[in-house]
Amino acid sequence: MSVAHVLLGMLAEGAAHGYDLKRAHDARFPSAKPLAFGQVYTALAKLEREGLVEVAETGQDGGPERTTYALTGEGGAALRDWLAGTETPGPYSADELVRKAVTALRLGVDASGFLRSQRAVHLARMRDLLSQQRDAVDVDARIEIDHSIFHLDADLRWLETAAQRVSGKGADPS
Repeated sequence: MSVAHVLLGMLAEGAAHGYDLKRAHDARFPSAKPLAFGQVYTALAKLEREGLVEVAETGQDGGPERTTYALTGEGGAALRDWLAGTETPGPYSADELVRKAVTALRLGVDASGFLRSQRAVHLARMRDLLSQQRDAVDVDARIEIDHSIFHLDADLRWLETAAQRVSGKGADPS
């Protein structure tokens, strides 16, 4: 996901401060890693240099100076192009998981133990996501959580298959 494009999408809803954009992102994508403020302001500075956003207002209401950013016409066109495009499947976060399991197996490290431990971590995350899903009110938050749950479910199925293969219980489990 391109943070810059997501920021453009939020600014398409109306001008906003970097602080508000960070909070909106974190609320919109509850299972994603929260954005750092520096990441938001770096992306906004780049978008401004590229002419995709502009400073709409700078103010100071008794606190630090706050800059309000707005989408430009070019920014709107870039956002529409991004939304019209498709994404290449993968690489998935499981890639690191696969690399670690294969490396453990090749080195004679306890791959079965690693897979069991990883499954426990995945199940704990699944319980957390299911709780978030029950509490989510907005459809956009629900579909973001659904995506994470489905990927996690696929990882859990892979972990089970890999554990069966490593233990020798069925060379081709279904």
